[in-house]
Amino acid sequence: MKFWLVLMGVAEVDQLVALSQHAEECGFHGVTVADHLVMPTEFSTKYPYSQDGEWFWPIETPWPDPWVTLGVIGAQTKRIKLATNIYLAALRDPFTAARAIAAVDAFAPGRAVCGVSAGWLKEEYDAVGVDFTTRGRKLDEMIAVMRKLWTGEIVSHEGEFFNFNKILTKPSPAESIPVLCGGSALPALRRAARNDGWLGLPLDLAGNLAIVNQLLGLREEQGKSRDGFTPILSLAEPLTADAIARLDEVGGHLSAMPWLPSPWDVERFTDDGADFRQLQVKKDAISRYADRIIAKHI
Repeated sequence: MKFWLVLMGVAEVDQLVALSQHAEECGFHGVTVADHLVMPTEFSTKYPYSQDGEWFWPIETPWPDPWVTLGVIGAQTKRIKLATNIYLAALRDPFTAARAIAAVDAFAPGRAVCGVSAGWLKEEYDAVGVDFTTRGRKLDEMIAVMRKLWTGEIVSHEGEFFNFNKILTKPSPAESIPVLCGGSALPALRRAARNDGWLGLPLDLAGNLAIVNQLLGLREEQGKSRDGFTPILSLAEPLTADAIARLDEVGGHLSAMPWLPSPWDVERFTDDGADFRQLQVKKDAISRYADRIIAKHI
């Protein structure tokens, strides 16, 4: 089993490098950062991943550019994987995105992982003048274009959203950059199955296993091997040895934010009354998670 440290919503941006370095020392496989290009202060769109439609982070939460952030982290670490979970690629153009992602790979070879999703916040798309209704099709085409650009060869493309002839971008990655996709609707699952992995939502064990098996079935329908497909999962039930083993059997990785209390925790990784804003509190939680969970399951 491989484990990923979730850095989503960490307001203390100056702690991100130290947290990533500590996660690397403690045996985490990778770190993930999230993305919003802008944050509308007035909106009616409901957050699709909570029962009441409300999001769980303060409106003032900072969202530093994910690829700049991962580049900085990559320069200060040695082996840990660097992933977006998720990057709202359809809010950008594929040329800017592909170059930024390739730059992270250039400074941290073989460690960049491009996690994307179509997104859910219509007002964010409206604010930057991007059509919300075509975001899924645009994302699919962006992935195809970025894969072309990453070859480092002279490429052309003719599509619904992008058209170009004989262009070249450098630097190019030495190895293919994995593209993992989020979302739970069938088009999103098909997108994930076409690519290299799925970025999961908080689900219980049965829900996680059901979606992973569905994804593997979709890959078989597309003539793709189950090998090389990575689901990064979030378990919304007690993190027992049996649950970890069953997720590992289907090739799953697990994501964690150890300092955040969870109603599903078998045990806590922070002390009662701990101030989660403090770097040492987060580092202590990472250490405890590593000792009690990672050390037993790697």
